[in-house]
Amino acid sequence: LIVIPVFDWLGQYGWSYGLVILILTLIIKICLMPIAFKSYMSSAKMRVLKPEIDAINEKYPKQEDAMKKQQAIMDLYKKADASPMSGCLPMLLQFPILIAIFRFFPSSIELRQQSFLWADDLSTYDSILDLGFSIPFYGDHISLFCLLMCVTNIVYTKFTMQAQSNQQMPGMKFMMYLMPVMLLFFFNDYPAGLCYYYFVSTLITVLQTVVIKAFFIDEAAILAKIESNKK
Repeated sequence: LIVIPVFDWLGQYGWSYGLVILILTLIIKICLMPIAFKSYMSSAKMRVLKPEIDAINEKYPKQEDAMKKQQAIMDLYKKADASPMSGCLPMLLQFPILIAIFRFFPSSIELRQQSFLWADDLSTYDSILDLGFSIPFYGDHISLFCLLMCVTNIVYTKFTMQAQSNQQMPGMKFMMYLMPVMLLFFFNDYPAGLCYYYFVSTLITVLQTVVIKAFFIDEAAILAKIESNKK
């Protein structure tokens, strides 16, 4: 209900549809930025609280003390005004948009025969190399926008794992890196316009993460504020 009207509104100016997709992505990211900032702030609080959470886990090692441990952790979150679930909110809000984009671009008539950069047609895959043979579940070509999308997703996964307050289990770490690789096989035959949108969206998210972490997140100040709230 939102994506298509905005896309049509931008398309009426006669711009390249590659530029239209870029502007559409920027508009969506700007609208979601306040929620994303809150998510980053919550992740920073969780990292600061990790030593105290570890201390609570050591204080209540027994299974029968699970309720006491959970209550102590929840009290700590309340005093720090932190929530382990707030990091999921941006993804939940973006999910309907991702689904709308996924359904819209493959069926968009406007993208047919529209070229952008190396892609001759944004409504189909942008092959930069025909392999001459077919790889199972992948295809017989290499789509560059799809490849770029997967690379940025791997970078974003690395940033996400670094932001986690708790140590990841080895199996979970492997699965998180496996997902972007699976996208490479899944999206290789999809329209270049779709892969281009996901690539730009993830790239902006990575840059947004770097900027917020460098200029807006001060973990020492967060810790001082938490200690002040406790007092």
